[in-house]
Amino acid sequence: MRRPSVLSVRRRLTTRTTVHLAAFATVAAAVTVAATVVVVSPTQAQIDRGRTRLDLETVTVAQLQQAMSTRKITSEQLTSDYIARIRALNTSGPGLNAVRVLNDRALEEARQADRERRRGTVRGPLHGIPVLVKDNIDVRGLPTTAGALALAGSYPSRDAFLVERLRAAGAVILGKTNLTEFANFTTNGMPSGYSGLGGQVLNPYDVSQTPSGSSSGSGSAAAAGLAAVTVGTETSGSILSPSVANSLVGVKPTVGLVSRTGIVPIAASQDTAGPMTRSVYDAAALLTAMTGVDPEDPVTETSGGVAGTDYTAALKKDALQGVRVGVAGSPSGNQGAAFTRALDVLRAQGATLVQVTVNTGGMPPGILDYEFKRDLNAYLARLPRNAPMKTLDDVVRYNLEHAAEGAIKFGQTQLVASNEIDLDDPAAKAEYEADRDNGIATARSRIDSVLAAEDLDAILFSGNGSAGIGARAQYPSVAVPIGYDPANGRPFGMTFLGTAYTEAALLSFAYAYEQASLEWRPPSVVNPSLFRCAAPAKPQRTCAP
Repeated sequence: MRRPSVLSVRRRLTTRTTVHLAAFATVAAAVTVAATVVVVSPTQAQIDRGRTRLDLETVTVAQLQQAMSTRKITSEQLTSDYIARIRALNTSGPGLNAVRVLNDRALEEARQADRERRRGTVRGPLHGIPVLVKDNIDVRGLPTTAGALALAGSYPSRDAFLVERLRAAGAVILGKTNLTEFANFTTNGMPSGYSGLGGQVLNPYDVSQTPSGSSSGSGSAAAAGLAAVTVGTETSGSILSPSVANSLVGVKPTVGLVSRTGIVPIAASQDTAGPMTRSVYDAAALLTAMTGVDPEDPVTETSGGVAGTDYTAALKKDALQGVRVGVAGSPSGNQGAAFTRALDVLRAQGATLVQVTVNTGGMPPGILDYEFKRDLNAYLARLPRNAPMKTLDDVVRYNLEHAAEGAIKFGQTQLVASNEIDLDDPAAKAEYEADRDNGIATARSRIDSVLAAEDLDAILFSGNGSAGIGARAQYPSVAVPIGYDPANGRPFGMTFLGTAYTEAALLSFAYAYEQASLEWRPPSVVNPSLFRCAAPAKPQRTCAP
């Protein structure tokens, strides 16, 4: 794949129109994350009604902030542009189906952000920035469905804690994204990105391939520029896997860094929410806004030592100097070639690489079946009295009664299995607690022993290889793009894994690699045919009617 000149393309990308989507196919893209936005000149910009339209597929949070601070665009205009882009690409055009519902109050929230800015109040990097959150996260005024028909009319009384944090940071809640139903805990064999309510999410890099999941909509939406940044959730791989599949930076935080209050759960022992973005800086800015100690989620008390951390402050281009990184595994083929190039970049940036083996197999039995019923029932109990579902048993029975309407196209084996477990039974409770505690201890021991033996700062995996063991250990991982398969353009990624609350270090390593490698490309460059006929400026004879 031919690489365009980074500096020359940089300026074209930041000013390309968001409405004339057919132009996507003709513009090359290579984006770095800068502390300041490239100044937009009248000759570079496309002007519509006297204002600049930024390229929403590639623009960064830092660039958006500078554009708003220099009055080249307002948050209201930006939010309106994202809504237009969603209409052009989500259900129309390529029909990515990444966004499930828009927030009717998004434009008013943006206007409020603009009023604050005019009064001299800017709350931080996310002020006025439109954010999409996964549809298992409560947003007041919107249903929280987890993709299930049973929850189509389930409205929370208040925002999830992390949404409160986003609002406090000045973010605009643009809407909610589709997901694999119940975060891929409905049944065995359900396609990633499918839900009975939302349908199938598509991967903008290759619609014939999985968007992965369960944060499929957040991944597809972030990749296609349907929001500045998106939020996903993970129990085991549901941020990291779709981030790799959609060429994103994904942060799976330490369990306890981000509150789970107001999120439809799978298992409290492993659940967390985290950023899914097109750049490391954007992920760091979003994570900074999401964190905080929540009295309703006691595990967040363990994050007190890093409370208030500005994760953008750790981002330095020389962060890999003197760092020791363990390399777990060696993939083959085109993926192996991309991973080898990434390792060469790490070495060139001053990192010492050590080949290591992390035993990820033979773990104690999983605990998701045990915790799902308990934790879902606790979530449902927080909802208003008129909520349609009170317990998991209600959901299972609803699905059986509405099977003909597509409620359980692929079955509900996991829902049924969890529903049959009774943690009030002493024997079941003892077995569960033993598996939980042994699983956490075993995963941590395997990771910690490798880190200690080689005096490592992090362990690096190809793809999302850290997902399973990192989830059991409750440890953080950061995924970053490393290139595209020359045979078909499908994204490759790698993942840094560390011990508890090392997000700042992992993000700094990912940032240094990102800035040195400049590997990321937007979907319209890698997969131009998907976007060529999406809302073109004028009818094209080459486009289907």
